[in-house]
Amino acid sequence: MNFLLGISRAIDYVTTKLGQLMWWMSLFMVLIGAFNVITRYAFGPISQIFGTNVAQLLSGNRYLSMQTFAYDMIFLLGAAYVLKSDGHVRVDIVYSSLKAKAKAWIDILGAAFFLIPFCWFAFAFSRKNIFSSWAKLEASPDPGGIPLYIIKTVVPVALFILIFQGISEIIKNLAFLSGHPKSGSIHQTHEEKRPGEHVVEQTEGF
Repeated sequence: MNFLLGISRAIDYVTTKLGQLMWWMSLFMVLIGAFNVITRYAFGPISQIFGTNVAQLLSGNRYLSMQTFAYDMIFLLGAAYVLKSDGHVRVDIVYSSLKAKAKAWIDILGAAFFLIPFCWFAFAFSRKNIFSSWAKLEASPDPGGIPLYIIKTVVPVALFILIFQGISEIIKNLAFLSGHPKSGSIHQTHEEKRPGEHVVEQTEGF
């Protein structure tokens, strides 16, 4: 079990670093969005000062594409980090009332029979489209748009990262169920909380 937990920690480390990178991507998305709004509304003054060519260069559709693609990357590559942090929204009111071990079993079965198979089938169905996009070097139809085959390649990458993170969660939850003191499972943290005790959860910084 210690060997498997070592693999799990390695996966978690990569997922965490990728998640932190997406934090910076979020900042980039906001800045590029603000830049796009400013340059579009200030097209006239910029054109008068620097010329029409410069104004058109600063307000092209490529910035809209960059903002959209940044959002796509955050959504795709950040999904595994959210899974690791148990940050996905749960709508099952039954789950919240269960004990930690029951929750761990549900997470194991969910990852094994739903998350991992779904990611694999999504990869299988998207593979042909991605290969086709690379074959013709597909680009955005908008003037000044950026290549689409690059962002489409992120889809299978994100799916495989989710698969590995799902495996990591299975390992941690199995270790928790076996009584390992350092399983790393989110349920072990919750079980250790005492009734009425206020626990301040620490988040990872930049």
